[in-house]
Amino acid sequence: MGKRLFLLFLFFSSNLLPSALAIWLTLPVSGTKCVSEEIQNNVVVLADYVVVPDEHSHNPTIAVKVTSPYGNNIHLNENTTHGNFAFTTQEAGNYLACFWVDSHNQGGEVNVNLDWKIGIAAKDWDSVARKEKIEGVELELRKLEGAVEAIHENLLYLKGREAEMRTVNEKTNSRVAWFSIMSLGICIAVSGLQLWYLKRFFQKKKLI
Repeated sequence: MGKRLFLLFLFFSSNLLPSALAIWLTLPVSGTKCVSEEIQNNVVVLADYVVVPDEHSHNPTIAVKVTSPYGNNIHLNENTTHGNFAFTTQEAGNYLACFWVDSHNQGGEVNVNLDWKIGIAAKDWDSVARKEKIEGVELELRKLEGAVEAIHENLLYLKGREAEMRTVNEKTNSRVAWFSIMSLGICIAVSGLQLWYLKRFFQKKKLI
């Protein structure tokens, strides 16, 4: 039983717990590469990015732009080889980080390493330990408590999203049903008018 609970906790932790993402991006000479992450409201996000030079490139620089789900600019950095951004989400939805090579670069593809930390993974536990003077088992318990709270918040967020999607589906089904009824009614009305017109036509021709 204990083993099952442990496996269940690992499953929820890997799927529901805000995590740290280490991503290797290869940017083309022209064009943009973006990374998106669906994040709920009031979540801390930290990220560091750095250009990884190779023997064929000469000090390549990139531009970085981070936008919120409603298109608000959160971070913009141009002509750079490294940088970071940090913010607390004000909107729930997909946050987009886009990278592209500066136009004046003459080299080929550019490699970028992105370290993206979200939620509990972005928390500075060393500062917490120093501030609250905790360590060892107590610190690990505090981390587990934070993980459980994050999982609970994510479950509530997913439950809310499910309710929204269910409402949208019900509204869509209702509209489709009304549209089908209206279409059927229009077809019946047009058929009745056609029969009435044909009957009058044949009566005028004295065929019936």
